[in-house]
Amino acid sequence: MIAKHVPMRTHQKSSFSRLVRYITDTQDKQKRVQYAKVSNCHSSDPNDAMLEIEAVQASNKRAKSDKTYHLVLSFPAGECPSNDVLDAIESRVCASLGYADHQRVSATHTDTDNLHIHIAINKIHPTKRTLHDPYQSHRTLGDIAAKLEKEYGLQEVNHTSQRTQSEGRAQDMERHAGIESLVSWVRRKCLEDMRKAESWQAMHEKARNNGLRMRLRGNGLIVQADDGTTAKASTIARDLSKPNLEKRLGEFVPEAEQGEGEPREKKHYRPRPLKTRVDTTELYARYKDDQVRGQQVRNEAFKDIRAKKNRRIEAAKRTNKMRRSAIKLMAGSRHTKKLLYVQARKALKSEMDKIHQQYRHERQEGYEKFQRRTWADWLRDQAVSGDKEAIEALRARETAGLKGNTIRGQGEDGRKESKVGLAVDGVTKKGTIIYRAGKSAVRDDGDRLQISKDADGIGLETALRLAKDRYGACLSINGTDEFKERVAQAAVSSELPITFSDPALERRRQVLAKQEEHDERRNRYEREEDGRRADRRGDGRPRQRATAKCGGRSTREDVDQPGQARKRTTSGSSRTQPGAKRAQSGGKRGTNKSNIGRIGQIPPPAARNRLRTLSSLGMVRVTNRSEVLLPGDVRHNLEKQGTTRVDPMRRPIAWAGLNLSAEQKAAAGRYVEERESKRGRGFDIPKHSRYNGAGGDFKFAGVRSIDGQRLVLLQTDDAVMVLPSDEATVRRLKRVKRGEIVSVTPKGGIRRGRGRSR
Repeated sequence: MIAKHVPMRTHQKSSFSRLVRYITDTQDKQKRVQYAKVSNCHSSDPNDAMLEIEAVQASNKRAKSDKTYHLVLSFPAGECPSNDVLDAIESRVCASLGYADHQRVSATHTDTDNLHIHIAINKIHPTKRTLHDPYQSHRTLGDIAAKLEKEYGLQEVNHTSQRTQSEGRAQDMERHAGIESLVSWVRRKCLEDMRKAESWQAMHEKARNNGLRMRLRGNGLIVQADDGTTAKASTIARDLSKPNLEKRLGEFVPEAEQGEGEPREKKHYRPRPLKTRVDTTELYARYKDDQVRGQQVRNEAFKDIRAKKNRRIEAAKRTNKMRRSAIKLMAGSRHTKKLLYVQARKALKSEMDKIHQQYRHERQEGYEKFQRRTWADWLRDQAVSGDKEAIEALRARETAGLKGNTIRGQGEDGRKESKVGLAVDGVTKKGTIIYRAGKSAVRDDGDRLQISKDADGIGLETALRLAKDRYGACLSINGTDEFKERVAQAAVSSELPITFSDPALERRRQVLAKQEEHDERRNRYEREEDGRRADRRGDGRPRQRATAKCGGRSTREDVDQPGQARKRTTSGSSRTQPGAKRAQSGGKRGTNKSNIGRIGQIPPPAARNRLRTLSSLGMVRVTNRSEVLLPGDVRHNLEKQGTTRVDPMRRPIAWAGLNLSAEQKAAAGRYVEERESKRGRGFDIPKHSRYNGAGGDFKFAGVRSIDGQRLVLLQTDDAVMVLPSDEATVRRLKRVKRGEIVSVTPKGGIRRGRGRSR
């Protein structure tokens, strides 16, 4: 963990509210602010606490320095402590600085490669109204950070700085902007030549040949480039400090004026990107062109803002002049006119104040809109828009090295185009792309994918699809055991053709796949069985299953209607639920011995075998030899069948025998065409067709209204038929539930159930 104080160079520009707005702003990102916390304030809302803290700061009139302390706690890449640990660390660090009772607002950010906490602390005590500024806070922060790392088991970081303050600022600039500093350029280009100088004249000559000047500044020396950039000589190297050089070269001699015959400058320091494995010459040229164009657009915008302000001022002055002229011409006493002139002057002053306030607001918006961007920020903006060269330039600076719950490929370079369309939530300065995946985030550093710890099923499935497109079918999963189990479940549920390099995880995936396949077959069989029972029963309702004990054996009842049930033993060919025990009743397995028991225990044949629907069955099985068919159990036309219609042998003709208008036919045709077109584009819609005039039993599928015409939908086994109808029939069908069996006559009449007219 690194704890660092971020000072404000110009304390007049310090603003607690602006700092709070920055650290709590999501910037239209889903994963920037993890959570915000307010301490020692009456309100828990950051906006209300911001106003309260500014009021406390305003109560101290004596303090002239910065009243806000900005602290940043950063963790190594891949380290993500829990929220409770983060709260404890934040409290301990603030208490070590003496800010335990001070008001503060903290926010945890996750939009970079390193989890970090921004803490805005009010230096003014809320009750004493005194300012507290800790002395040498960097030492205190280093000690408490080392102690907390051991206490909470965090990754240990070296907190002993080996660099001077100036060298640290130069390195921070290079990391933030991605531009080589003057210190690094001098060390790389001309430090060895300057060390070989034997006199001050030779020292000045070698510096001048590299576009540098050595000047006195205070009690030391500075190195100044021709563009005005300066650096302390002792920061570049300790042997270039003034005391060390005077020991070797004597008392400092200023540089003489350059004559006409003296050598000219051969090298120049120019801000350029840091040297990496990627050539950024063309990208940097584009960056400079964008900077120039942006400056031109900014100047034009500010010019329009000033012109608009001047026009408002001229209009206000004209209005005031007309008002004074009207007062001068009006009749009245001297005192009355004097009062009116005073009111006119106050109105003009109020109008001018509004104009200047609006001008300052528009200028501030212009500064924020046309703000100059650093080289690294420009690369990030280009990477968000999809520029591959910018992404490679960012990744060439420093490898992110994602850790934790990650997915990577085996034998693939990971640079293939992905067809999984994901919204980009942001790009870090190390080139890590953060994708939005449901309520979670997926990070891609080019080598592996990292899934956030709060990822849901959608996020895991999306990450697996992205990994398959990027790395291939064989994936390597790293992380906790819980994460690996969730990944295996997501791979099975999404039905992706992928495998895992870990043998144990791959075996677990295969076990889950077989179990999923078994469950699917079982569910499909149960649905088909329920459908067959519903067809035999004729009312479209699935039977409710219940188990009971009968004579020491487990039985199952298929309930058709209240008060009517059919029992079957679980032995033999009867199907049971998974895990249920099959009862053995002696003899061979599968036999069904009679078990009469007391009177009324065995249902009558009509309730057990549904003999009333005997004519619709292909085969009748009599289980007990003592059972016979009674006249009441047989249909009246079983033995005396007359001539019947054979509709399946006839060619169906749409609207045959139906008395339909042209509008009804056209509406039905348009609805069928619309559904079929969607089905052709891949929508999960059954086939739709016009009613062919064949009567029979159908499942009621609903009513539609197209251009004022009412259409009735009839569900068959593999299609939906569309039948135009009138308002009266539609009103009668309001009490018919979807899926209920209805009987349709060849002429289009609809009857509910069997025998009851609708």
